[in-house]
Amino acid sequence: MAGRIPVVLGLLADNTIFEEVSSVAVDSAGNELALQRGGRQWPDSDVLDQTAIDLPTVFVFHGRTGNPLVQWGKERFALPHSLTVDHQDNVWVTDVALHQVFKFSQDGQLLLTLGERAVAGNDGSHFNRPTDVAVASDGSFYVSDGYENSRVVKFARDGKFLLAWGTKGKGPGQFDLPHGIALDSSGRVFVVDRQNARVQVFDGNGRYLQWNSPPLVNPQDIAISTDGTVFVTDIGDEKLPDRSGVYVMRPDGSLAGRIGRYENYDGQFLVAHGVAVGKGGEVYVADFTGKRVQKFMSGKAQ
Repeated sequence: MAGRIPVVLGLLADNTIFEEVSSVAVDSAGNELALQRGGRQWPDSDVLDQTAIDLPTVFVFHGRTGNPLVQWGKERFALPHSLTVDHQDNVWVTDVALHQVFKFSQDGQLLLTLGERAVAGNDGSHFNRPTDVAVASDGSFYVSDGYENSRVVKFARDGKFLLAWGTKGKGPGQFDLPHGIALDSSGRVFVVDRQNARVQVFDGNGRYLQWNSPPLVNPQDIAISTDGTVFVTDIGDEKLPDRSGVYVMRPDGSLAGRIGRYENYDGQFLVAHGVAVGKGGEVYVADFTGKRVQKFMSGKAQ
């Protein structure tokens, strides 16, 4: 898409490259955070490896230069899925193998753990393969839970369970793999309903709100800018190259533009899995199979 120039992030300080990059976020200083899995892959069976990854998994890059700043997360996660930075620059990570959600300080100090390690459940203190976190300005937060439970769970800022909504299905307010979640400035909750190939919108208490978006194929993640622009990553393939990339939508769901397509070149993606947006409108995309993060400089969608 014209007006957005890609900058590739992925070369680390020791000249190694990322493994599969699952998620990306940006902090208040404009630094980029990337989540990789250190070689851990999703297995062919339903049994997930719950041993700790013996490599750093969270990487922080300088916002202006793209130079690596710090890395952490070694021996902490088993299959990390998403990375979220809240308004206080705390870092949230979901782990689908451990069925847990973690909150960290900027430098990786653990502040809060939700869920029982390696124990799946469907109540106020357990998850079943949670996928993402969205944090409100008052510190309350929402978890998309996720691969098995097909629900959204809301917590108070201290981690106290408040409410949950959603069951598996195709109807309004139902989910088939809620995979990404984000909030807009008015507090609306946007949920990427992956297997139903749609985005659903709710108020802060789970009441379904009508919202129309362009047809999607295999949506993955969502980010919302301060002006309400919505960015959704979608995965096509070589048969649907123009359906891969990032959909750029107005607050009402109408299509404003697109970023990228299916290719392994700068500005394109193999698997656009994660997305984040900076205060200046910069868009960051985690290319899972491409093993890199790309930053698209702000510009006008067309």
